[in-house]
Amino acid sequence: MATVGLTYFDGRGLGEIVRFTLAACGIEFTETLLQERQEYEKLLEEGKLMFHQVPLLEIDGLELVQSGAIVRYVARKGGLYGDSNEETSKIDMFYEGTRDFYKSFLYLVFQDPKEVLAAAKAKALPRYLPIFDQALKKNGTGFLVGESMSLADIGLIEVLLSVTEYFGEETLSDYPSLKAFKSMMVSQERIAAFLNGPQKKGGNTDAYVATCRRVLKLDI
Repeated sequence: MATVGLTYFDGRGLGEIVRFTLAACGIEFTETLLQERQEYEKLLEEGKLMFHQVPLLEIDGLELVQSGAIVRYVARKGGLYGDSNEETSKIDMFYEGTRDFYKSFLYLVFQDPKEVLAAAKAKALPRYLPIFDQALKKNGTGFLVGESMSLADIGLIEVLLSVTEYFGEETLSDYPSLKAFKSMMVSQERIAAFLNGPQKKGGNTDAYVATCRRVLKLDI
């Protein structure tokens, strides 16, 4: 089997959802962690970065960019994208909602962490936690869509792990369906192996931010 390769940075950012999805699908992958501007420019010269950005996933002879396109390809490949057009549409809807929620944490360290977390606590948590709690309760299977894990669930567990990391487990105390969902998801064999393995990244660090700025010439 050809090697599946992910190119990103040694941090979460937009690459962590790709790692999560690959792990949930049982797809082994190697990582290239960018450190220098020259590495990024080489990828550009080789025509691998269509929109001049990472993550880049090389899989099945494809060179995929755009994290949404990447995870959908992987989810289809791994059977995490529904059994009907209706289910797929619902998965997309919930997944996009998790991405809106996750944006609350995306710029931690790039911007003042206290301000980012204060905004997340004041605006994102009271907006999104009730929505996803009710969605899980309504579906009644423990998952957001259907009777098995999907890409929507991968998106939700990623952001819930950030919520409890920064605000504590008690944040979910008023949301029993979310609390049960988190417990169930982290006990899934493949998810548990990923969370306890070397490819799971820690929170953003100053070194990670400096590398991103250097490689991409960011001004944020």
